[in-house]
Amino acid sequence: MNPSEEMSRELQRRRYSNQTIKTYIGCLERFLNYSKKDIRKITKKDVREYLEKMSDKNKAGNTMNVALMALKFYFEQIQKRKMWIDIKYSKTPRRISRFLTKEETKRLIDSIKNPKHALMIVLMYSAGLRVSELVNLKFKDLNLEQGYGFVRNGKGRKDRIFVIAKNLNLSLKILKQSSENPEDFVFKSDRNRKYSIRTIQVIVKNAAKKAKIENWGEIHPHTLRHSFATHLIENNYSLTDVQASLGHKSPETTMIYVHLASPNMINIKSPLDSL
Repeated sequence: MNPSEEMSRELQRRRYSNQTIKTYIGCLERFLNYSKKDIRKITKKDVREYLEKMSDKNKAGNTMNVALMALKFYFEQIQKRKMWIDIKYSKTPRRISRFLTKEETKRLIDSIKNPKHALMIVLMYSAGLRVSELVNLKFKDLNLEQGYGFVRNGKGRKDRIFVIAKNLNLSLKILKQSSENPEDFVFKSDRNRKYSIRTIQVIVKNAAKKAKIENWGEIHPHTLRHSFATHLIENNYSLTDVQASLGHKSPETTMIYVHLASPNMINIKSPLDSL
């Protein structure tokens, strides 16, 4: 079995996402093409020199960090060789995420005339779901009587609970009655297949354009997740509540939504006001 196949099999066994598998394999193959050495003769020095070469070419810090993680995974987890390389490259500065105001969100939703499409987009926004989580949602994951659902094997291969808005309960119940199999996907196309991520992206983009939202070309499904989190902060929910709703591992990741929220919604007063 060649290195790429070994990497793919082990990543699949550990239930990594398809995108991560593709990225890691690409990193490994680029390194092997550069090294041109027998895999058993590759050393820590070879890996370091490769990363330094990437640095010389002004590759982004994120790109080099991912390459390092991929190579460490292969050599340490598959080859069972110590490959400790304590290098951390600075990440590209994070751009503050685009989000919709509550009024813009309503306009976007109202512009979708297909009932099933509208239900998908509303559920994604109202629960803060990622687009991949929406398309993989199954009826068995919904507890409509209690008003919550489960994301199975979400980002980081973790399960998490999400809230189902009360005014979506009836629509989801009707949809659920159309299927006797709890393993069925909640949302299926006219061809009886689960929706593709690309289809959801097109629905959101077209809705943003139709709603005449400024810079509509920048609006995508993840914008709705950003909007969900920002609106929770504006509604005075705690950072801990928002972190749990989004399934974030670190509160620092959630903190960005505090900065997105309207300044008058942030309960911090300048010390000048108390002098």
